[in-house]
Amino acid sequence: HVDHGKTTLSDYLIASNGYVHPKLAGKQRFLDWREEEQTRGITMKSSSIALLHVPRGENGEPSESEKFIVNLIDSPGHVDFCSEVSSAARLADGALLVVDAIEGVCVQTHAVIRQALSEKVKLCLVINKLDRLIDELKFSTLETYVRLVTIIHDVNNVVSSFTSEKYIESQDDEDPLVFDVSREIDDDKMLFSPSRGN
Repeated sequence: HVDHGKTTLSDYLIASNGYVHPKLAGKQRFLDWREEEQTRGITMKSSSIALLHVPRGENGEPSESEKFIVNLIDSPGHVDFCSEVSSAARLADGALLVVDAIEGVCVQTHAVIRQALSEKVKLCLVINKLDRLIDELKFSTLETYVRLVTIIHDVNNVVSSFTSEKYIESQDDEDPLVFDVSREIDDDKMLFSPSRGN
């Protein structure tokens, strides 16, 4: 899932902390500091930065008492650099899964989801480049909605297939005559649904 916008999103998050001017966000490629990465325009090595997150209260004012540090790792999307993704996943508590609205779920997206889930990394789905659906493809409101629902459905299918596979493996290790209902997977906690706010 090359060019889905991971580094651009990272630039905007970095800009929100003042490390990059907002007008340069998306162009700077701040975490792609190696010469070859800048020349080729792709992330080849994972890079990280600590960012301060200050949530806003209901009144819109920053909540100084609840601020915390977010360690952002921008990892490559190209299959040739999958070991970088594996290393980043082992270090993370959570991950932003960035999916291009036009390209949707790709083969590498499957690999990233499986890697994150196997490392017990909590995922947050980010559907990127929504403007391209309208500006380039001239999608109507309904077509845009259908496309977004399809992407969410595709991601959920990958998550479900992985969790089902892991569940079956865990049952294979148990006595085949005993079926423990309490160990069933709670898909509601794993699957994405806008109505649940995840």
